[in-house]
This record gives sequence, C-alpha cells and structure tokens, in this order.
Amino acid sequence: QVRLVESGGGLVQAGGSLRLSCAASGLAFGSIFSIYTMSWYRQAPGNQRELVGSINSVGTTTYADSVKGRFAISRDNNKNTVYLQMNSVKVEDTAVYYCYMPSKLSWGQGTQVTVSS
Repeated sequence: QVRLVESGGGLVQAGGSLRLSCAASGLAFGSIFSIYTMSWYRQAPGNQRELVGSINSVGTTTYADSVKGRFAISRDNNKNTVYLQMNSVKVEDTAVYYCYMPSKLSWGQGTQVTVSS
C-alpha cells in the first residue's frame, strides 16, 4: 500500500518561507509515481480540512484562492516526491499540512506549520 511521509514543517515568522516535502513509497510494482495527481491539504484547529492545491501528471498546478501567488507545488518524479513551497506566509497559514494521493485515497501523517506574527 502507498505510504506518504511529509517533512519540513516548523515555526516560521510571518512573511517568511518554508518548503514542505512529501515522499511516496509502496507503489505497486510497475507503477510510476509521475502518473499520479498529488494534492496538499491543510487543517487548522477547529476548521475542516481544506485543499491547498494539486499537481497532475503533466505538472499542471491548481491552487486555492487563499494561497494563489504565494504557494507553489512541484514534483520530482525521480525521487517520488512532491513539494509545497510556501512564501510570504501569513499567521492564517498555521495548520497541519497533509499530502494526499487521490487515486489511492492515501494520506500522509501531516506536518505542523506554525506562523508567528
């Protein structure tokens, strides 16, 4: 079964930057990571989990309006890894960030991002 492991979370000041990583393993023999759409979600305390953005097999990205122009999703298919580059972060970006592979219904364990004012 697919395993997704996020890393890179931490404490950052407002206006700063952070890069999250999500490494995938356990894909079935013959499966190629590059064909899978990957998504980032986040969940702040007391809020529902919300979609941050996605990247598809050809590298096309989509973003929530709240992060558009500040966050960027990329992927390195040779490393089975997807990234979330967070720039100009705001206090309201504080949340647990999750990696998600929709076609496998697989979630990572999440990584905490805390933005201080």
